[in-house]
Amino acid sequence: MKKIQIVNGPNLNLLGKREPGIYGSSSFESYLPALRERYPDVQIDYFQSNIEGELINKMQEVGFCYDGIVLNAGAYTHTSIALLDCIRSLRCRVVEVHISNVHQREEYRHHSMISAGCKGVICGFGLDSYRLAIEGLLADMNQAKG
Repeated sequence: MKKIQIVNGPNLNLLGKREPGIYGSSSFESYLPALRERYPDVQIDYFQSNIEGELINKMQEVGFCYDGIVLNAGAYTHTSIALLDCIRSLRCRVVEVHISNVHQREEYRHHSMISAGCKGVICGFGLDSYRLAIEGLLADMNQAKG
């Protein structure tokens, strides 16, 4: 069974409450069961923290034994060299995800400090961005096998 870790960063615990015009009205916890149901042959684990070091600790914990990480680093995307260094040190692939299209938002959101270490970036598809990231990871894993 393939194993994928979803890691959400700061303020994403407030999905469904925080700026619903941008992030929608559903919590991630309400979306997760449908995601797991869609991929019954994939173990999908979920972690959220508002603390940068805890995100790094989780990625280091799973980054050598899981098949992939879907990372929404929130605002740390635009500021964290530490997250980039962590991503580059892992054995598994990491896909950067954003719920909103960051390129349609404030200028400071247009640059990602972590993209250079990621397999790919998906943004702008709401919570479905996570499904697209999982699809990309699975396709990449299958291509690498064959």
